[in-house]
Amino acid sequence: MDQHGLDSWELRFDGAKARAGICRFDRKVIGLSRHLMALFDCDEVIDTVLHEVAHALVGPRHGHDEVWKATARSIGASATRCVSEHAPAVRSAWTGTCPKGHHVTRHRRPLRVASCARCSPEFDLEALITWRRNGSVVPMSDRYEAELRALRRRHTAGGAELPLLGLLDGRWAEAG
Repeated sequence: MDQHGLDSWELRFDGAKARAGICRFDRKVIGLSRHLMALFDCDEVIDTVLHEVAHALVGPRHGHDEVWKATARSIGASATRCVSEHAPAVRSAWTGTCPKGHHVTRHRRPLRVASCARCSPEFDLEALITWRRNGSVVPMSDRYEAELRALRRRHTAGGAELPLLGLLDGRWAEAG
């Protein structure tokens, strides 16, 4: 990093599992996922470091724009926004499945009830996601179960189904 004029910056490894690197401008820190760096080959690690160095060089207002791309290429980075879909990934502990078989993954235990976004753009109990941890059914948190009970009660209040748009800060918004 010193060779790019970033001698006041630090390089740190962190516990991220879903992103390879991050440039924290406010702290002058480039963070790398220790999990992904252990899986990547040498070229992928170098490209990730150079990707974040390019961010540090151009500043926080450029994102992945043309200025950032030109800088990334000039220092030897691939100038791609994301890691290749073929790059190794950390396996997610949590897998959710909707009734139609669509899957979503999470690295952490889901805290809120969710429905499948592919089946319905709005919350829909008919598209409820059920979760497994490392392939096994496990109990969800008390808060999760309480939310699910409340959703089911609300959905069938008075024996008639209510049209639901979803939860907004814990409050219901009903179609109408």
